[in-house]
Amino acid sequence: MTAPGVPASPPAVQGPFRSWSQPRSVDQHVDLLAQALSTRALGQESVRVTEALRRVLVDDFRAPTDLPRFDDSQMDGFALASAGTPGTFEVAGVTAAGHTGEEVPAGAATAIMTGAPVPPGTDAVVPVEATDGFDAASIRVDAVPSGQFVRHRGSDIREGDPALPADVPLTPAALGVLAAFGLVEVPVRACPRALIVAGGDEVAVPGETLRPGQLYDANTALLTAVLRSAGAAVADSIVVNDDVDDFRTALGERIRAVDPDLVVTSGGISAGRFEVVQQSLADSADLDGYTPHVGFGSIAMQPGGPQGAGVLRCDEGNCVPIVCFPGNPVSTWISAHVLLRDAIARAWRTCAPARRISAALVEDVTPLPTRTQIRRARTDVGLQADGTLDAASTQLRTHALAGTSSHLLATAARADSLIVVPPGDVPLPAGTPVEVVLL
Repeated sequence: MTAPGVPASPPAVQGPFRSWSQPRSVDQHVDLLAQALSTRALGQESVRVTEALRRVLVDDFRAPTDLPRFDDSQMDGFALASAGTPGTFEVAGVTAAGHTGEEVPAGAATAIMTGAPVPPGTDAVVPVEATDGFDAASIRVDAVPSGQFVRHRGSDIREGDPALPADVPLTPAALGVLAAFGLVEVPVRACPRALIVAGGDEVAVPGETLRPGQLYDANTALLTAVLRSAGAAVADSIVVNDDVDDFRTALGERIRAVDPDLVVTSGGISAGRFEVVQQSLADSADLDGYTPHVGFGSIAMQPGGPQGAGVLRCDEGNCVPIVCFPGNPVSTWISAHVLLRDAIARAWRTCAPARRISAALVEDVTPLPTRTQIRRARTDVGLQADGTLDAASTQLRTHALAGTSSHLLATAARADSLIVVPPGDVPLPAGTPVEVVLL
């Protein structure tokens, strides 16, 4: 279960979440989002190891035993004492995986299968391919070193050594490690539960019949995907119209019903006459007992300039963080991936920050004078301007896809990365190394 946030006094909650007039930097806004999220404390829960992919351990995990637990054979073959080599060994018995063998007398060898414990009296394994086969009564062996084809106890990890760190998403191999130690369940950070609010009179839920002038809501699907990649779960989603009273009623009711750890909105925060999110979250508003402390302004980023962030504080003192994104689909998507994911990683540690690397530009890119531009891109080793790969190249290159408008969603679907183009007045020539955010 998710624990409610630690109550904060009204001045402490309201203080940082005020509207701003000058554009903030991307880093400054991530800081603000992390502050908002930090007003809500998350608990922990135990989940089955088989269901723990991408979940995050609460504490560092140390090996409870050695791995392997015993010396075992790396090959199908014959176990023998290396001190007796070179020589001829009589074959006696067989040790299968999952069974322990009897002590092997000097001058003898025993057939052994991969993974079987190396029996007493032996310290090396000769592959069956180097002999006359398992049906032979004896085998002739050249000199072999002690430990040949033996996987020694603790050669993977020793009891008490760090095995898996906290605050790092569990990979398939990590789940294998936990299972190898016999764990059935593991304590992980609780998933933050999000309520997604999308809308405007122009937006319809997919599956509904469109009215003239309407289009389908793409942002809920975009936000759901990014939130899940950040270790969050979507508790509910709603689409609202441009009526302030309807918005406040719908949002208040859903918060009471769902009790989310986070509210994410898209649309309604720009400079138009029907900016329902911004108007509905004025400080004097009441959302079924929740009072908004939310600031709005812009950040020096394109797309995704208009932004909002703050908390909804209820009469009991609990806080629900709220993050408000612009409504154009690409703006929503980039804002969620570049801003919200990193804030979640910092405040709740249910995911790693978005991965950033350096790559060389395939072609010239012209920056914006005062804003960081986030360009949709493809990135690969040896990538060329026509999209083909130069097999002889070992250089990591990134190609900015055509079009920068925030409505070009189909173009965005071709991207596997985002180029971070810093502000400037001079074009960046092909070959310039730039920061790339991997998707």
